[in-house]
Order: sequence, then structure tokens, then C-alpha cells
Amino acid sequence: MSKLQGRVALVTGAGRGIGRAISVSLAAEGAKVAVAARTTAELDSLVDEIKSAGGESIALQADLSDRSVPARLVQQAKDAFGPIQILVNNAGLGSSSNPKPVVDFDDDFWEQSLLINLTAPYLLCKAVLPDMLAAKRGRIITVASINGRVGSYHGAAYAAGKHGVMGLMRTLAMEVAGEGITVNSICPGPVKTLMNDKRIEYDAERLGRDLAAHEKSLTPIGGRLLPEDIAPMAVYFASDDASMVTGQSYNIDGGLVMS
Repeated sequence: MSKLQGRVALVTGAGRGIGRAISVSLAAEGAKVAVAARTTAELDSLVDEIKSAGGESIALQADLSDRSVPARLVQQAKDAFGPIQILVNNAGLGSSSNPKPVVDFDDDFWEQSLLINLTAPYLLCKAVLPDMLAAKRGRIITVASINGRVGSYHGAAYAAGKHGVMGLMRTLAMEVAGEGITVNSICPGPVKTLMNDKRIEYDAERLGRDLAAHEKSLTPIGGRLLPEDIAPMAVYFASDDASMVTGQSYNIDGGLVMS
């Protein structure tokens, strides 16, 4: 039997990259998956992919920089499938959008980054928790980053947001540990996504390195990860196999950060 048969999941930032891979994997294990992102065309193709494989999914267009969106998003998913049992906070804004040293950092970009990378997960957690607490069961999974453990050169807002969201998840894990709800984070290293493409291009140029050689050197194992390398951990956290795992942050990073 599938590990997540009939359970209801909401995945943010699901249109491409890690979020898409996680959504497909949750659906393959039997979950009903509400997928959210800003770009409807990407969401529609994802829903088609899930349905073609025999799964259930709906697309929810959402811009998480709007503070009113998280509660609406949760309600829309609940109206379609029932109370959310699995929340995957994946949507994020990377440092590559506006990299600068702190002395020159763009204040508006700082605010936007923290809003999407930290405040939106906080609001989404608040919105799903009442039903999880009532049911005495729930899974909250946040895609953080190895930059939640170490700094990000010219990426202060990203690192601050990821450090912050990991602290939020650990605190929430403590608060709901006796309520049948687990809260965990995944810390990816460099993954082949559009957002990370821009980051490594910036770093290669900044360091005067050949792009291909720079990419190959990014992890001790060699090169970058694929989104599909991250998804199995999300499935594990969402399943009964991880019922005694909470407050944890797991690195999937090709050996880049060994702590």
C-alpha cells in the first residue's frame, strides 16, 4: 500500500525544481496534492503530470509576498480535499535575484526575502495547525538550505531567512511534539534549478572561474544535486516511518556541510 494514501498535502513553490519533484513524489505515494506557485502554466503542467500518473492534484495560483495569501491558500486546499495533513514550505526567494554585500544591500529586497522565506512559512504553519491539532496528527516540512547553517556571500537576506526558518521549525516542533505533529527541515546544497543557475553564474563570474569547472567543484561528491535527490526525504518526513522524528534539519548537499 502507498505510504501516503488519501492524505492531503499542500506544497508551495511547486511549479518547478524541488517543489515540483516533491509534489510528484507525494502524489506517487497516494497523497492528494494541492500545488501552489505564482506561474499558472507551470502548475497546470504539474497537475496534468500527476493526474496522468493516476494521482489527484489541484493548482492554486499564489503570491506569498502578499500576507493575506497563506490563509486563503490553506482554505482553498481544504475546500478541495479536506484538512491539510502535510504542509511543505518550499517557496523561496534566492540571493541570486539581487546579490550585494551588506554595506550596499537593498533594503526592499531584504524585506521581500524575509517575507517569502520566513514570514510566509510562519503564516502557513499558523493556518494549518488548528486542523492538525484537532486531528492529533500532522506533518510540517520546510525546505530550508545549507545557508541555514552557514553564511551566503553577498546573500545576507537569504541566509538570515533560512537561519530564521530553521529556528521557527525547531520551536514549533517543541510546541507540538505531544500532539501527533512532527516538524522538520531539509537543507539542500546546490541543486540544479533556475534559481541556483543564476547563483552559480554570479559566483563563477565573481571568482573569475570557468562555469563548468566551478559547478563541478561545488560539492565533495562533485557537481550539483537534482531536485529528485531531495524528494525522498520529504516523503520520509511525511510518512509514518518518521513518526518519531521531529525538530530535525537534514542536509542533502553532496557532502558540502558535514554537520
